[in-house]
Amino acid sequence: MKIIIAPAKKMVVDTDTFGCDGHPQYLAQTQQILAALRQLTYAEAKALWHCSDKLAQPNYDWLQKLDLNRQLTPAILAFSGIQYQYMAPDLFTAAALDYIRKNLRILSGFYGILRPFDGIVPYRLEMQSHLQVAGANSLYTFWGDRLYQALATPPTEPIINLASQEYAKTIRPYLQPGQRLVTVVFGSLVDGQVKTKATLAKMARGEMVRFLAEHHATDIQDVTTFDHPDWAFDALRSTDDELVFIHQK
Repeated sequence: MKIIIAPAKKMVVDTDTFGCDGHPQYLAQTQQILAALRQLTYAEAKALWHCSDKLAQPNYDWLQKLDLNRQLTPAILAFSGIQYQYMAPDLFTAAALDYIRKNLRILSGFYGILRPFDGIVPYRLEMQSHLQVAGANSLYTFWGDRLYQALATPPTEPIINLASQEYAKTIRPYLQPGQRLVTVVFGSLVDGQVKTKATLAKMARGEMVRFLAEHHATDIQDVTTFDHPDWAFDALRSTDDELVFIHQK
């Protein structure tokens, strides 16, 4: 099975911990996106990023000198948001690293889709950003079915969705008949309803990736055995397409 996760806005450069296996699969398309970004004025870039001048100015300056082939960091280390902090890939065993190399994929507005050890550079671009590239009016249209095709999953093989809705939308429309995209929901019970709290969910997604890697999970049943003390699998609220875990207060 394949596991998909979202990227993080916060990124770092780490050229020492792990080596890179190679370049991202769609580097030529990333170069097209980079060219489109460089055509933006500072005001346009800031509006695209929806951020303050404090964040926009260094990102805009970085954009002008960004080199897709130098100072590369493995994708699994380059993203350093909450999900990745709780995943803690730098502490993985060799066997767990091999597992994510085979099974984990990171969806990205800039790179399309990343294997954990693809070498990348810091960038700022969300999948839902309104950027026109090569005649496409959105990144969803630009990427089309490329991200799904890169997963190379047969219809009999499930895809475990630990990504946000923004990124899962790049895969869902292209599923083959009978193929399952199983979303893992981490929520809290509020007046009998399951409500997702973003920070808790990000933490749990990272811990779930680590659990699956350490236990070499191969099927959906393995996902339901996630044994974190803060989360309990809720079989009654789960469906064929959603696995629901409830936060234990």
